[in-house]
Amino acid sequence: MVEAPIKLTIQLGLVILLLFILPTQNIAASSPGVHAQGAILMEQDSGRVLYGKREHEKMRIASITKIMTAILAIESGKMDETAKVTERATLAEGSSIYLKKNEKIKLEHLVYGLMLRSGNDSAVAIAEHVGGSLEGFVYLMNAKAEEIGMKNSYFSNPHGLDDSEHHYSTAYDMALLTRYAMSNSEYRKIAGTSKYRAPQDGEKWDRIWTNKNKLLRMYKYSTGGKTGFTSLAKRTLVSTAAKDGLELVAVTLNDGNDWNDHMNLFNWAFSHYDFVSIVQKGKISGLENKHYKGKVEAARTFSYPLTEEERSLVKNEITLIQPPDKGKWKNPPSRVGTLKVYLNNQQIGVLPLYMKGTYEELEEETFWNTVKDVVTKFFMITVPYG
Repeated sequence: MVEAPIKLTIQLGLVILLLFILPTQNIAASSPGVHAQGAILMEQDSGRVLYGKREHEKMRIASITKIMTAILAIESGKMDETAKVTERATLAEGSSIYLKKNEKIKLEHLVYGLMLRSGNDSAVAIAEHVGGSLEGFVYLMNAKAEEIGMKNSYFSNPHGLDDSEHHYSTAYDMALLTRYAMSNSEYRKIAGTSKYRAPQDGEKWDRIWTNKNKLLRMYKYSTGGKTGFTSLAKRTLVSTAAKDGLELVAVTLNDGNDWNDHMNLFNWAFSHYDFVSIVQKGKISGLENKHYKGKVEAARTFSYPLTEEERSLVKNEITLIQPPDKGKWKNPPSRVGTLKVYLNNQQIGVLPLYMKGTYEELEEETFWNTVKDVVTKFFMITVPYG
């Protein structure tokens, strides 16, 4: 005889694992205004949007383009290689690290020059070395943008100069890119470096670069970012900050007061939000069904940015696979159900649940293959749990 469906609604505090997170809108009573034409404040771990202003509007982005150039260089695996500077690179207009034709320089040094001093010559040298040509690198930039989910962006060059009408992004897309880049430890280190020394080919003296991102010196919670300016884009800025486990990404486009706007956004978020541990790695408590009690686990801890008022609005709903009539499996499945998480009745996460001690061996297995296998062998049931 089939049991009644197993369905649980549990308040904040259940031990769970969230694998897929969908951002929810901020419900804080008030938020700071910014001078920017377009802006966004996003939480790094969850991707939750805490503040937005015309965040999906396509705009020129200037040198914050170089975040894409930097992460592609880092991911290329060529950081220890030596690049040979071409004449095309030395002729790049605007900000420069003053590369010389035929100079040999380590790609790693070029990336530091790109991020700290916004060298347009460095951007071209990186593009030619990593992509084989400037045009080849631009293809890689747009392929990566598509991979990340930057749906309203297009790159025509590796530096952000106003040499094309078809070079644009949005505050939201640039936050997605920065969030992706900040998940890379090498990028994170470079973006947060205040000063860097690079040997110079054929010279006895080194190049010494100080980061143009003044927030690294002005704001004690700053962790990195990238500045930008062109005559058409005006001032653009991406910056990151962290305090008490809450990591933030701020983007402003066409903003004449960007330093203050970013600090105000960060201060507002730090005062209104906490990075709350909704779940802890290990056994899920509160299951009374005899087949599952004490036997279901989460793989890791999950935290989410919440205001004080939002904590009481978090609810979790569990759906478990119905065991056989006699409650015994010859070969029990590892993943035994799903858990949905809601904030103010809006779903913010869906996750698989595991039998105790089995999830580690399946971490490399894809979610959809597992779901297909489970559905083939068992039927899902949903029942009230008291």
